[in-house]
Amino acid sequence: MEFLRDFLLPCFYAFAACLAACLIFNQRGLPLIFSALGGAVGWAVYLLAAPTGSDIVQYFFGSITVAVYAEIMARVFKAPATGFLLAGIFPFVPGGGIYYTMEYCLAGDTQMFLSTGIHTFGIAGTVAVALLLVSSIVRMLHHGFSRECGGPETGPSSR
Repeated sequence: MEFLRDFLLPCFYAFAACLAACLIFNQRGLPLIFSALGGAVGWAVYLLAAPTGSDIVQYFFGSITVAVYAEIMARVFKAPATGFLLAGIFPFVPGGGIYYTMEYCLAGDTQMFLSTGIHTFGIAGTVAVALLLVSSIVRMLHHGFSRECGGPETGPSSR
C-alpha cells in the first residue's frame, strides 16, 4: 500500500499535471500522451533518487531523465524536442519555493527569505544545467555523426 501512496500516485499526479500543461500548450494527438508521460517518468526518477538525501540531486536526475526522454521522443515523432521538454519539465518548476520566498519577503522575515530564495534558485539552476547538459551532448553527438556520415560541414572551416 505504501508503494501506491508514495510512488505510483505522485507519478500519476505528475502525469495529470503534464497532461494539463500539454492542453495549455495546444498539443494534440499521440504526442500529447507521450509528452505527459515524460513528466511521470522524470518524477519517478526523482522519487527513486530520494536515497541520495538531497533534493537538488533528485531534481538533477529527474531533469536529465526528462531531457533525454524529450530528445528520444523528438526523434521518434520527428517533432521538436521543445514540446516534449516543456510539458515534461512542468513538475520540476519550483513554484512553491518561489511562492514562499515572496511570502517571507513580504512578511519581513529576512533569514527565511534568503534561505528559501537560495534553495529555490539552486533548484531552478539545477534544472537548467541538466537541460543544458543533455541538449549540448545531443548536439555534439549529432554534429559528430553528421560529419562521420559525410554530412555537410558547418562552421568557419567549411567555407
